[in-house]
Amino acid sequence: MTEPDGDPTADFLAEVRAEETPWRTDRPADADPAPEAEPGPGRARSVVRAVGEAAPYVQAGLFAAWVATSIADSADGGQTGDVGG
Repeated sequence: MTEPDGDPTADFLAEVRAEETPWRTDRPADADPAPEAEPGPGRARSVVRAVGEAAPYVQAGLFAAWVATSIADSADGGQTGDVGG
């Protein structure tokens, strides 16, 4: 079944479509181009920031390893494998 009036979807979309805003369409020809965005932080700064953010986790990991080593040493009597004698 075809509608004699045309496409009802296109008619609906034409009714609800927002009007073009003048600030998007009416720009004088001699207007300055849009200002360029400032460049983001450099690669070195990004690396330093990532290392700084990871530092607490590295410290926590080292502390956990130290605790685990202390527990393992105390469990075997404090001997580190090479027994002299």
